[in-house]
Amino acid sequence: MRVSNRSKILDAAIRVVNRDGLTAVTFDSVAAEAEVTRGGMIYHFPSREALIEAINQHLADLWEANLVGHAGKPAEQATALERYTAYHRTSAYGATRAELLFLLEFSKNPELAKPWDRIIETWSAPEPEDLADKAAMAKFIAHLAADGLWSYQYVSNKPLTSAVRERVAELLIKMLTDDSLHSGEDHQQ
Repeated sequence: MRVSNRSKILDAAIRVVNRDGLTAVTFDSVAAEAEVTRGGMIYHFPSREALIEAINQHLADLWEANLVGHAGKPAEQATALERYTAYHRTSAYGATRAELLFLLEFSKNPELAKPWDRIIETWSAPEPEDLADKAAMAKFIAHLAADGLWSYQYVSNKPLTSAVRERVAELLIKMLTDDSLHSGEDHQQ
């Protein structure tokens, strides 16, 4: 199946961001990377802002496709545990520069944060309402650790091996289901 020019442009834009950063995204740089004309760019994206919004959505869509792949089904068909497990497995692969830059840049922009907020709300354990609920706390701590694992891959000067990433992800998944982590006395006074 032939890739549409729009997808080709978005994939090229992600390569530009990964290589040169967000500020390097211009019609000229992306058109050259995608091997399309500037007019072809403008046909799909009438402004740089439209292109940036589309890249953001495209990155979120790719991330969600990975989540669905790891769950083996869409979120609405998956149990909470299946969604959380998929989130941990996806997080084990590590962030790209583009993902991190977009999340950091747009985390305070409610409109651009929407695709990412929806993914997090759908696929990861929520902040516990009851701090004494050990199961909810364990799931949320595993969520925070998965986010840390995801970002560590990009920000570290010494990336983890795939074996270590997979093992950490498996241990985080164990936190989701291990009843021994969810019982016992809370030593907080």
